[in-house]
Amino acid sequence: MKAVAVPQFKAIPQVMELPKPQVKPGTVLVRVAAAGINPFDWKLIDGILDGKMPHNFPMVLGVDGAGTVEAVGEGVTHFKQGDKIYGQFIHSPIGEGSYAEYVVVPEKAAISHAPASISLVEAAAMPTAGMTALQLLERLGLKHEQTLLLVGATGGVGSFIVQLANMQGIYVIATVSDEEGAERMKKLGAKETINYKKISLEKEINAKYPSGVEGLIDLVSAAPVFKAMTALVKVGGAALTTAFVADKEALKARGITGGNFETQGTPASLDTLADAVDSGALKVPVGMVISMEEVPEAIEMSRKLKGKGKTVIRIE
Repeated sequence: MKAVAVPQFKAIPQVMELPKPQVKPGTVLVRVAAAGINPFDWKLIDGILDGKMPHNFPMVLGVDGAGTVEAVGEGVTHFKQGDKIYGQFIHSPIGEGSYAEYVVVPEKAAISHAPASISLVEAAAMPTAGMTALQLLERLGLKHEQTLLLVGATGGVGSFIVQLANMQGIYVIATVSDEEGAERMKKLGAKETINYKKISLEKEINAKYPSGVEGLIDLVSAAPVFKAMTALVKVGGAALTTAFVADKEALKARGITGGNFETQGTPASLDTLADAVDSGALKVPVGMVISMEEVPEAIEMSRKLKGKGKTVIRIE
């Protein structure tokens, strides 16, 4: 089979011919239709889990995927041959990922039945970004008409947050870097956009919301910027970062809850997202669909935070 893999940590991804994996007890063999690219993918290349989990080399990349169950192993009860599934295909050992024509995934992984109303290419864009957005909003705990400042809004996670927050009646202020981003965010449901390249975000928020916003989700900032952003949150509000740069004590001192956030992939979260898509309430923001050969360049774009919307690799 064809797969995108690295021969060692920190290597440039390349398309390789590798043996097709065989189904094992408790697993499903998936013919992959598409895989979603996430920042975590290049972090795996850099060795973020080195020493924490076993790795196989060549290390086939990819966490998110969608495809068709080709075979089920002994003991599998949730899925059958022919089922369309999606989710996080990552499992131990690291290196049997979704950037491949076939992957074997444990039935107990964060996988579930794909939304029926969209293509598998679109479904592959959803798992990590969608579950991250869903769980960030759950943890933030904002109510109808409360204000959310969303920093790093125009990527995959941000695009889901804007829609899911809008569904809950939360007033979203999204940061953008250009007019195209502003237009896209407003279409998805953001009530305000602030172009941080043109005006001071701090001045704008302080002028419009002198007592502060109720919630902050920051998907991109380094520690000093996140700290500055938390100054825009009112006492008793909440602030979360996916970049793991929060100083919990500093937040506590200001009467703000939250801190660092990590997604927990679950079939229940995937089912919630699938229901929202199938009901027509949630649109999947696919930015670009690329081939396997274009993955190295796309990974580099992701490293530089240049992605717009979600990049998906079409595999079949």
